[in-house]
Amino acid sequence: MNQALEGIKVLDLTRVLAGPYCTMVLADMGAEVIKVEEPGKGDDSRHFGPYVNGESAYFMSINRNKHSVTMNLKHELAKKEFLKLVAQVDVVTENFKPGTMEKLGLGYEELKKVNPRLIYAATSGFGHSGPYSKRPAYDGVVQAMGGIMSITGQKGGKPTRVGPSVGDIMAGLFTAIGILGAIRYRDQHGVGQKVDVAMLDCQVAVLENAISRYFVNGVSPKPEGNRHASIVPFEPFDTHDGEIMIAVGNDNIWKSFCAQIGRPELVDHELFSTNPLRSKNYDALRPVIAEAVAQKSTAQWQEIFDANGVPNGPINTIEMVVADPQVNHREMIVEVSHPVAEKVKIPGVPIKMSETQGTVRRAAPVLGADTAEILKRMNGLTDQEIEMLFSEGAV
Repeated sequence: MNQALEGIKVLDLTRVLAGPYCTMVLADMGAEVIKVEEPGKGDDSRHFGPYVNGESAYFMSINRNKHSVTMNLKHELAKKEFLKLVAQVDVVTENFKPGTMEKLGLGYEELKKVNPRLIYAATSGFGHSGPYSKRPAYDGVVQAMGGIMSITGQKGGKPTRVGPSVGDIMAGLFTAIGILGAIRYRDQHGVGQKVDVAMLDCQVAVLENAISRYFVNGVSPKPEGNRHASIVPFEPFDTHDGEIMIAVGNDNIWKSFCAQIGRPELVDHELFSTNPLRSKNYDALRPVIAEAVAQKSTAQWQEIFDANGVPNGPINTIEMVVADPQVNHREMIVEVSHPVAEKVKIPGVPIKMSETQGTVRRAAPVLGADTAEILKRMNGLTDQEIEMLFSEGAV
């Protein structure tokens, strides 16, 4: 099967999560991603546990479908070969602190001289402009500064970090979107451009309705626990043997929900008949629903709600997620063969495309595994020239 980004070449200088997540998305859709790493060390995340035969499971989970080339970009011989690669690729990605690539003489202004059609994508904590630009950042810092922690956690509790590293992941996704837009523009107009994505910007962009609520009422939103701030009921309830998440997203679902829990009188109740009323009178409504839901098991409610169009779901552990029949039907857990770690299970490709389905074609690379092959195939070097680069410490 053809792939959406087949023929697109990406020179990937990113490390840890935000940048590698972006290039994983591109690689999954068929781009050839050449990961450039520091000789002898590699991506920082290669040193994050747990490990399988000495290989980082963290690294392997987000670097599938990529090649690994080691280059010491402070070495003039390595820079020469790097610039040869730049001339041949569509995209260069990096997530260094702003100014780092310029110090190496490899910033966007220099690289576009080598390749005017180049898309240069830079992901950083605070972007390439503004008073915070040169500050370092990691996911936790951005979650804190971007407001998401202030609206996460139990009601009345302290701000809480969201479990997955959404500060990194969102920046990676927005960078991938920016790259795709820049490729489209380049293909239409013949010129590349710089894509500048800040983790903080992305965190602000995904605050959903928290910012609009603040501007409407002038009050900073607080953590609401597991409930939705403006839709009711939209939260987990205790069942006879566990918990179930219930999401009554509109008044039509409310009618069905009330019928299924045996409380049809709630449908037109003067306090609960519309979502604004349910939100206003939440404290009076919740115990009524809780009492009804507690009468049956989670499995019983799932069957009832599924049959009547009420959105619901169990609160799964990770063990339950990876065993879920829907997750497996959609091939969201895949097994790949790794030359050192052997058989490794990782998340699959979430974007399903009828004509150009993305795939996990190869496991994450061993450090430097493709250095010689890439330098031969793309730069035309001989075995002797490559050996000289190794002996000089350039690669």
